[in-house]
Amino acid sequence: MQKAIFTFFLLFQLVAFSQNDQLALDYFEKGEFDKALTLLEPLAEKQPSNSFYFDKVLFCYQQLQQYDKAGELIAKRSKRYFQPYLFIEEGYNWQLQKQENKAHKKYEEALKSIEDNPNYAYQIGSAFDKKVLPEWALKAYQKGQELNPNLNFDYQIALLYGQMGQLDEMTNKLLDYAYHKKESAVQVQSYLTRFLIDEANESFSNSLKKALIIRTQKNPDIFWNEFLSWYYVQQKDYGKAFIQEKAVFKRDPESLYNIISLAKMAVEDQQTTEATSMFEFILANTQNTSLQVEAEHFLMQSKIDSADKKEYPALAEEMDLLLKKYGFTPYTLDLQILTAHFETFYRNDASSGIALLQKSLELPLNTRQSSKIKMELADIFLYDEKFNQAILYYAQIEDNLKNDEMAHQASMKMAKANYYKKDFDWALQNVKMLKQSPSLLIANDALELFLLIQDNSSTEDSTHIALQAFSEADLKLYQNKKADALQGFQQILERHKGEEIEGATLMKIGQIYQDFKNYDKALVYYNTILTEHKDGVYIDEALFFSAEIYNKFLSDPEQAKAFYEKIIFEHQDSIYYTDARRQYRILRGDTNI
Repeated sequence: MQKAIFTFFLLFQLVAFSQNDQLALDYFEKGEFDKALTLLEPLAEKQPSNSFYFDKVLFCYQQLQQYDKAGELIAKRSKRYFQPYLFIEEGYNWQLQKQENKAHKKYEEALKSIEDNPNYAYQIGSAFDKKVLPEWALKAYQKGQELNPNLNFDYQIALLYGQMGQLDEMTNKLLDYAYHKKESAVQVQSYLTRFLIDEANESFSNSLKKALIIRTQKNPDIFWNEFLSWYYVQQKDYGKAFIQEKAVFKRDPESLYNIISLAKMAVEDQQTTEATSMFEFILANTQNTSLQVEAEHFLMQSKIDSADKKEYPALAEEMDLLLKKYGFTPYTLDLQILTAHFETFYRNDASSGIALLQKSLELPLNTRQSSKIKMELADIFLYDEKFNQAILYYAQIEDNLKNDEMAHQASMKMAKANYYKKDFDWALQNVKMLKQSPSLLIANDALELFLLIQDNSSTEDSTHIALQAFSEADLKLYQNKKADALQGFQQILERHKGEEIEGATLMKIGQIYQDFKNYDKALVYYNTILTEHKDGVYIDEALFFSAEIYNKFLSDPEQAKAFYEKIIFEHQDSIYYTDARRQYRILRGDTNI
């Protein structure tokens, strides 16, 4: 019975102790230091070795300006334990009382303890850093390294230089640290990225690049080529990154996969010329069939994108030869899909595309592979205006790959199919959920279609005359029949001038003229959006496409800068914001040494 009573009493004390502990911390977090102190003092008394309670009580005293009590607490702990960081606590207590001389004297005592034992350097440097005393922390780490060269505080020193705004010193220390501890390179790069994206440190990018180039010139270690390649990737300068990766490949052929990753990034950022060079290099330097097929696929896609109609027969023959060379197998699915797409959308032969893909479905495929085939089949049925068959295949993909990005793509395409079918109410229901898609591109496309249908579905026009005409012209554009689409959109401008549909129509016509390389006409339509539809949803697109034309096709950097700048300052939520900022910096010369 006595044992049971004792156990119960002990448990009661533990529960009470735990409740006091939590309540004290709650008061502390709320800044109610006087209330926190009444609970923390007994806790600290019961556990004198517990530094957590010591720190909390000390902080409360100082916040309540009870500096004498804080001093007594530090002195009491110093007699019980020799901990060099207590010199800093004592000095900081004097500093709070604006007695700088006494504070500095204690800080010097802390540094002096490093001379007795260099291993104290980390504890002392860290304590100074917590008190936001970077100059003193720097002295502590430097003294420790001087006395014991085996200690490495380069990372801590680098961060301190960063706090003090000495970015060149920070950069050099971080690079030294990464080189001597190569497993830390990713950590260092992650830290440097914060400064690279900081608008307030525009010169930092040039400084880092210069430091890396100097190291690649002085030290032949491929580590620096890899690091410089990483830098260029952050700047989306894939051509220069490729130069560094080729230098690495010469000494380490296993690094070819780095070039493959780089090529894919270049494709994603639509740097086709750079990506083409990389895939040609991959093709010439690998015997791996899957890599060869991947390279061939991209190179063929690039040829198709830039080809004239008279070149189509030769391209079809070339694709046929590639399928014969690599075989009609699950490993060449992308080539099969590309061939079917080319036959349909470029040579207007949907039946050949469908027949080829139905043959592909007979191969031993996993769910994802068969879904890729079905996606292209659905696209071709949509091209052929067999809407229900297209929708059926999109629905199968949705069902087979729930919550996968490919399923979201199928959902978006299903909405488009209903839109082309002129079933606008159903299309609107499709895109409502997709506006929240984790994929930014799908969400943006869904929002654009949602607004198009919603804004052009007034009660006065229950027959959706303008929207139906727009959908028909848009379908022609999807079918790659750009001349027919252009005619349809121009008729909408004539018949529905001043109506809600006008802004979207101007954008479509501008994009078609841009595809036709008629840049002057494209700019006229984009400018009409900028002047007559200032509050419309297409304003950031018109700005960006205008900037791209001036920058990449008309060699007028000043005009381009003006348009990029407008996006940067007036449309920060635009999906074009990041690209606009990068191009603006390049034109302004920020990436030059």
